[in-house]
Amino acid sequence: MALAVEVAGKTDVGCVRANNEDNFGYDSRYGIFVVCDGMGGQAAGEVASKMGVDILLEYFRNQSVAGETANGKNGVSGAHSLSNAIQLANHTIFKAGQEQNGRSGMGSTIVAALVRGNSLAIGHVGDSRIYLVRQGAIQQLTQDHSLVMEQVRRGYITLEQAQKSEMQNIILRALGSEEAVEADVEDLVAVPGDVLLMASDGLTRYVQDEEILSIVEGPGGLEQACAGLVKIAKDRGGEDNITCLLVRVVSRPWYHNILSKLFSGGQQWQNSI
Repeated sequence: MALAVEVAGKTDVGCVRANNEDNFGYDSRYGIFVVCDGMGGQAAGEVASKMGVDILLEYFRNQSVAGETANGKNGVSGAHSLSNAIQLANHTIFKAGQEQNGRSGMGSTIVAALVRGNSLAIGHVGDSRIYLVRQGAIQQLTQDHSLVMEQVRRGYITLEQAQKSEMQNIILRALGSEEAVEADVEDLVAVPGDVLLMASDGLTRYVQDEEILSIVEGPGGLEQACAGLVKIAKDRGGEDNITCLLVRVVSRPWYHNILSKLFSGGQQWQNSI
């Protein structure tokens, strides 16, 4: 049996913001899944987050065409490929911010996952998160690049204090804020039944880990789970844009991927409220 993926995503402007600076996209043909949360005035955040998503998707489409499949062939690991793609996105967003009036300082967080068979690679910059739901348990795979979480890691404040802090929106790394950025990347192994949740902080500030686990493992499908997660965040204030992308690893017959590539294209949803 081969491993394949099921995917669903949802983004919402929330209850307070006038525009949605979150973007997400995916191309299941190439196993790339991305969520970005933009920042910057005059709609620059929307531009930065869309650039982040588009550049990563295009990078892996082009890489597959070139034959570098980022699953161990040609000595290229998935994490290494994600790191290169994120650096490209950072450089492009930084350059655009320098060259375009009104967009100086624009930036974005990013979380990305590359799923190829049982090979899983993740990468992130900023405070958007990736969670893994596996065999009845949930684990946060990323560490926020934020001021309050750095204070928690150093023992200066408690996690409860961080969750109530007025400085939660201060992040220490972002795409486009500097000419180069350090992305945290990691190679992992996927098993059938795994579910990845990729989310902006507009979701994770309001929904606790146990609630995520309960909803993801509930009787509905992935689309219903996305809708449920967004609803909780909105019911609890929804002060920020809210985005979640769910990816489930499933067992499929060996010929499934061939048929999928022949008869269906990878979907890409972005900034759809």
